[in-house]
Amino acid sequence: MLPDAFLARTAADIGRPTLAVLPVGAFEQHGPHLPLATDSLIAGALAAGLAERLGALLLPTLPVSCSQEHAGFPGTVWLAANTLVAVISDICASLVHAGVERLAIVNAHGGNLVLAHFAREANLEGPRVWLGPGRHIQEAAFAAAGIETSVHDDMHAGEYETSVLLHCHSNLVRMEDATDELTERPLLAVRGLTAYSRSGTVGRPTRATADKGRAVLTAMVATMAVEVRELFSLEA
Repeated sequence: MLPDAFLARTAADIGRPTLAVLPVGAFEQHGPHLPLATDSLIAGALAAGLAERLGALLLPTLPVSCSQEHAGFPGTVWLAANTLVAVISDICASLVHAGVERLAIVNAHGGNLVLAHFAREANLEGPRVWLGPGRHIQEAAFAAAGIETSVHDDMHAGEYETSVLLHCHSNLVRMEDATDELTERPLLAVRGLTAYSRSGTVGRPTRATADKGRAVLTAMVATMAVEVRELFSLEA
């Protein structure tokens, strides 16, 4: 659900921004305790914080992306990789038409590997697209927030994502159903998550708290803003 302030904006409210922020989420299983829209909710929270810090145009969240590795779990829906790229390319073209030539993509789903290729190609002639948060941003934010599980081990529906949802949307979290499950997944792209996880979770959601969620969002947004400013040479 988008905030009323976002839904009430008019063209006059937006003005003439030079940067847009696009949250990219997913619609996929997140264990028995988190909603299917978890990645979209997290992407939206991160993007809103980033857009506010940078005075950028906040775009609506893309709610479906490349979730094929979660096939086999009920409720999961996905786009083909080329479809996702086509949609974002069209968004970029419409932004450029309106004079917005820079785009920050806030991606909250690790399966969207194709976005790295998209950003690389978009930046051939100079910085046009920022993509994040990268692993270095995540690791620093985990440490700052006191998240105990590593980024590698906390891959899906774990301590990080559960903490953020407890902070932003606690009514959507069923902590009584949370299950810790740590597993290696060497052939995840080939076999999918059903080969490695019974619950659909990879991480330790039982260690999640709302305070950790607030702290990790704050740390991540702050570092993202610095990185975007540096890439696009924006004034602080």
